[in-house]
Amino acid sequence: MARASEGKTLGVAAGRRSRDPERTRNEILEVATEEFSQHGLHGGRVDEIAARTRTTKRMIYYYFGSKEGLYLQVMEAAYDAIRRAERQLDVGGLSPVDGLRRLAEFTYDHHTSNRDFVRLVSIENIHRAEHISKSKTIHDLNSTAIDTLDGVLRRGVAEGTFRTDVDALDVHMLISSYSIFPVANRYTFRTLFGRDMLDPDRHDHYRRLVGDMVVATMTQRPSTEWKT
Repeated sequence: MARASEGKTLGVAAGRRSRDPERTRNEILEVATEEFSQHGLHGGRVDEIAARTRTTKRMIYYYFGSKEGLYLQVMEAAYDAIRRAERQLDVGGLSPVDGLRRLAEFTYDHHTSNRDFVRLVSIENIHRAEHISKSKTIHDLNSTAIDTLDGVLRRGVAEGTFRTDVDALDVHMLISSYSIFPVANRYTFRTLFGRDMLDPDRHDHYRRLVGDMVVATMTQRPSTEWKT
């Protein structure tokens, strides 16, 4: 009886999926994100993704074309999620200093709470961006982040608050470096120095630090202007 009941449950789930392909696709992407972030493109198993989503390899290939196609759409979805969240910040309504701090703190919050994203980016860097370079959307998705940051910096320069020798890509690099490091280097750092950078009790402290660091960088005079 238990086996028959289980079969019925799976049948109902399968029936729902057949009527809701978008839901099925999203479930596959969610599980594939975890699988690829843990094992990479080559180590990740489509069989495992199919089993966990109660689908089949054939269905996955129907939606995504191939294993690499699935991996690429996982990457696109990961970048799309952070950029959509950024657009909701409305930093244009804040002062340049507050807007810059808000972007820095948001990025830190996102990366430390979406660790699969950081792992995926780290894995893709091992492959020298071989796969995302084939994407038709990732470049445009990420250009919006630079445009938003550039708008904040330009307003700060115009009002005389920010230095003029640093551009949006420089600042994006600073913010990303600080926000990615705790996830990408958590275990080696903890082994070497005995501190867990993702300790919840330290989150607010590190969050303030990234905001302080970026604001201080942009509001101080360039080192070439200091008299020796």
